[in-house]
Parts: sequence; C-alpha cells; structure tokens
Amino acid sequence: MDEPYEIRLQGHLDARWAAWFDGLALTNESDGTTVISGPVADQAALHGLLQKVRDTGLPLLSIQRHRERAP
Repeated sequence: MDEPYEIRLQGHLDARWAAWFDGLALTNESDGTTVISGPVADQAALHGLLQKVRDTGLPLLSIQRHRERAP
C-alpha cells in the first residue's frame, strides 16, 4: 500500500530532477530547502528513493511519513 512521504533537502533542485524521482512532487521552499513528496509503494521503494536523494549531493534534512488519521 502506498504511503505518502515528505523528504526535505538542504538546497534547491532544478525542475528537471522531477522525472528522476518517478513523478514525486518537487517543491523549492523560500527557506532554501527542497521538499520531495508523494506516495512510496514500500520499504524497497523508499530505499531506492533515498539512494537517488544521496546522488543529488544535497544534505538530507528530514524524512516524514504522513499517515491518515482514523475518523
């Protein structure tokens, strides 16, 4: 089941990186960070995503998984 994640990096990524992150949203924030967000299928996909993050050369600031709350 896909879980929504938010990964924050120090520095800005160019819009051309979006395709490399398999359709996840890239948002450059005014505080100088980039947020990569969207659904991640499972732990294996998350590890692959983190390898791509490493390859950008930007420092990783945080990773958050967002769970929907039960009513």
